[in-house]
Amino acid sequence: MDTYAIVKTGGKQYRVEPGQRLLVERLPDPEGAEIQLETLMLRDSAVKLGDDLGGATVTAKILGHERGERLRVFKFKPKRGYKRRTGHRQDLTRIEVTAIGAGKAKRSRAKKEDAADGA
Repeated sequence: MDTYAIVKTGGKQYRVEPGQRLLVERLPDPEGAEIQLETLMLRDSAVKLGDDLGGATVTAKILGHERGERLRVFKFKPKRGYKRRTGHRQDLTRIEVTAIGAGKAKRSRAKKEDAADGA
């Protein structure tokens, strides 16, 4: 069964697997740094969401910083002689997912209190 996770970075969500490379919005960390991505969902032997994640982590390595494809923005108003042409290139970071960790299962506070009372 494939292990994958849904992570959030730069306001977008990505489905990632170990060894996968992807481009994300620019991250402030330098090249070669190991980073932790915010995990929204984890799928290994079962699907885990929200509170069930219990410390699941997705670790990635920054491979480099790049600039995206050039976009042309053209503004035009007919019969007025108004024309403006500008461009945009988004700052991006290329990362490689190195590991997806399941984390440890959390025990509820009620179970801990019951165990303490019984001892």
